[in-house]
Amino acid sequence: MTRPVAIVTGGGRGIGAAIAARLAEDGHDVAMLDLSEEACRESCAAVEAHGARALAVAADVSDEDAVERAIHQVSETLAPPFVLINNAGILRDRTVTKMTLEDWTAVIDVNLKSVFLTSRACIPHMAKNGGGRIVSLSSTAALGTFGEANYSAAKAGVIGLTKTLALEGGRHGITANVVAPGFVVTEMTRAVADRSGMTFESLVEQMKRETCVGRVGKPEDIAQAVSFFADRRSSFITGQVLFVAGAPRG
Repeated sequence: MTRPVAIVTGGGRGIGAAIAARLAEDGHDVAMLDLSEEACRESCAAVEAHGARALAVAADVSDEDAVERAIHQVSETLAPPFVLINNAGILRDRTVTKMTLEDWTAVIDVNLKSVFLTSRACIPHMAKNGGGRIVSLSSTAALGTFGEANYSAAKAGVIGLTKTLALEGGRHGITANVVAPGFVVTEMTRAVADRSGMTFESLVEQMKRETCVGRVGKPEDIAQAVSFFADRRSSFITGQVLFVAGAPRG
């Protein structure tokens, strides 16, 4: 049987790399979109280790033309996508009074605008082929986080956009859902500690105290939730938000 194709934005490291490897394990061929092909080298190797085909595509997912070219390349090289994982994201943390318009725009473009662009490009392929799965990464920051007005707004926007995609895509067999991580150990969260003047170990201990399960998240925890929504058998679940945060959220 032909393996369904999954696209993972920001697939070169961290949560995106874990999702790509998990989807390959689940039986997908995987295309990873990142700013450079080299950034996806290790992710491609992990995907191929599961016997899947891997494709690295250099693309700025906040750029309309770049996204259209990337989706076309994936469709021509592997096959049209059945799964789209919107994972790409950046931070530009500052309080509102210190936040520049550039800080605001960059985060909105990469974290929210990209979800619109990639979804718009993939939905016609999915509809033509009888259905698909869109899973977008939000965050507990969607509920509000000090110093992250831009990121919080973008991640709240992802939820609203996804619920609309669910309404519009349902008749085509396309589901759209959100995974909203809490604190996860990645290079991005290490950078947060550096900017705040804390040691990463101190930040981890602080985050542990905010969970019921007594630990912080791993990229594989997020990949597990994404895998559930991406499964063909999850066709009756759409427009939902799953907080993966080690404690009740939402």
